[in-house]
Amino acid sequence: MTDLRQFQGQRALVMGGSSGIGEATAARFAALGAAVTITGRRETALKEAADRIQAATGTAVDAVRLDAAETAALAAFFAPETGYDHLVLALSGSNGAGPIATLDLDDLAAGFEGKFWPHLRTLQAALPRLNPGASVTFISAVSARAAMPGTAGLAAVNGAIEAMVAPLAAELAPIRVNAVSPGVVDTPWWSGVPEAQRKALFDQYASVLPVGRVGNPAEVGEAVAFLAGNGYTTGTVLEVAGGAQLAKG
Repeated sequence: MTDLRQFQGQRALVMGGSSGIGEATAARFAALGAAVTITGRRETALKEAADRIQAATGTAVDAVRLDAAETAALAAFFAPETGYDHLVLALSGSNGAGPIATLDLDDLAAGFEGKFWPHLRTLQAALPRLNPGASVTFISAVSARAAMPGTAGLAAVNGAIEAMVAPLAAELAPIRVNAVSPGVVDTPWWSGVPEAQRKALFDQYASVLPVGRVGNPAEVGEAVAFLAGNGYTTGTVLEVAGGAQLAKG
């Protein structure tokens, strides 16, 4: 049984915590007793997320506006000698999707600029502030391994993140490094798709997924908390994808 105050006395930093998976992860840490800081690029969205987390958990979280694509801003954020026990990199990007024959390579480059490089820059900047035995958890995506047409570009971005997990776990030990690889999850990431089209897409995915539905952010947040709290797990990519990665005969 999970200790309801598992992270009491520990500090968790969720980069990209203003909505969706990042927000759900921050809420999970807060519910389990951690002192939580969330960051994001949109100040209003951050405040709203912090208010929702406090309403749901009874615990206040710190919200700091920060663009992880800005090296100077990252350096300034990590300048104070604040130690963190858990770092979650939930910096999402949406560029790079489409059939390979017509894929805009500049858009794919923007996909790396929006997700891969901010993950790496943030980790480098955060390293001096990670406590001994801290955990780092990347949020990738199952597109890195699931053979879904039209996702080769997304697979490249997320696959690059996942490829770093094992060597980083070996290099940075005793800091533990893992990743959670979500499948189709109902988050604001899909907000650019019209509602009727989004519902049709979710229904289509639900019809082929072994679990019969798309995921929700809280399920991914629970997986992140598991990896952060399990001191004997490192170098692991945990799939939370409803079976999207499974081969089917």
